[in-house]
Amino acid sequence: MLRALFISLSASRSLRSLAERSSIGRRVSNRFVAGTGVEDALRVTLAVNQAGPSVSIDNLGENVTNAEEAKESAHLYHQLLDEISARKLNANVSLKLTHMGLDVDENLARDQVTALVAKAAAMSPRNFVRVDMEGSPYTQRTLDFVHELHRVPGNEGCVGAVIQSYMRRSEADVAKLLGEKIRIRLCKGAYKEAEDIAFQKKSEVDANYVKLMKTLMKSGVYHGLATHDENIINQAKAFATSERISRDAFEFQMLYGIRRDLQQRLINDGWRIRVYIPFGTEWYPYFMRRLAERPANALFVARNLLRK
Repeated sequence: MLRALFISLSASRSLRSLAERSSIGRRVSNRFVAGTGVEDALRVTLAVNQAGPSVSIDNLGENVTNAEEAKESAHLYHQLLDEISARKLNANVSLKLTHMGLDVDENLARDQVTALVAKAAAMSPRNFVRVDMEGSPYTQRTLDFVHELHRVPGNEGCVGAVIQSYMRRSEADVAKLLGEKIRIRLCKGAYKEAEDIAFQKKSEVDANYVKLMKTLMKSGVYHGLATHDENIINQAKAFATSERISRDAFEFQMLYGIRRDLQQRLINDGWRIRVYIPFGTEWYPYFMRRLAERPANALFVARNLLRK
């Protein structure tokens, strides 16, 4: 019932307008989204860098419906990479294939992402493009494309994938990615998936996360552990210590505006942190879809509005 409600709210133009004009809407968007434009994202990135963490910037949006929207999305990422280099920011970019036009014209999407990865690889210093994971209908195509991109001479280490620990296939996917030394962001997963392809119990998702996490940490490849779960973070820290894994061999990743207190503690203790910074005009539907995917996030966000 809650999921259907949030999906309905995401499509409401009147509520979107109200949210964008209301004080609580502005508070939510300012807390969890950098702003609507490239300059907003760059401004927030600089501030986060100055506090210690590195950054991954994401232009909000997915499932574009025409080639013009897809091309504009790619243009913004080219602009981001140029400005990251010019301003010497400690940042990379994250993107979704459907935002690059995968549902409109697969060749267009592939060409656009190929050009962005080539650009990142040619930068000095070299940059990095994270191809985000979407719902299960896109999983195999996304992973196939990341493998293909990573095999292009010069792209090694400049493109990476996302693995969701709630997917039952993830252990096999990790093994294949590690076979080619592809960098992975490990997260729990937020899309609604059927029981036959995804773990449903939190305990199962967490257990698989920790299992995959340890595999990644021992792989010798630089990975990102995306979680705000303090228990899992403590397990990662203990595992790194017991296995003599250097603190600069991996990074923790967290969302902009979530557990800033914990982010700073980890930085102060010498651990690496990367903050995921979303921006764009699609903040309201994005926010509502995130709540629709996992309604329990509503309480999580409410708590974090009260945190530092």
